[in-house]
Amino acid sequence: MSTGGPAGYTRRLAIYVDKILKGAQPADLPVEQPTKFELWINLKTAKANRLTIPPNVVARAIKVIK
Repeated sequence: MSTGGPAGYTRRLAIYVDKILKGAQPADLPVEQPTKFELWINLKTAKANRLTIPPNVVARAIKVIK
């Protein structure tokens, strides 16, 4: 099971790195919190780790890897 921000997260990260490489101080950059989270569940890995994922959690996942 994994949670993470949407694909735009990588773009926002790249913008921060660009600003830092151009001389901005990391302490001066604003902190941004993700506004959307995605839930992906890998049932094969869960089974290999002897984990049982409740059906209601699986139903809420955006992507389920069997």
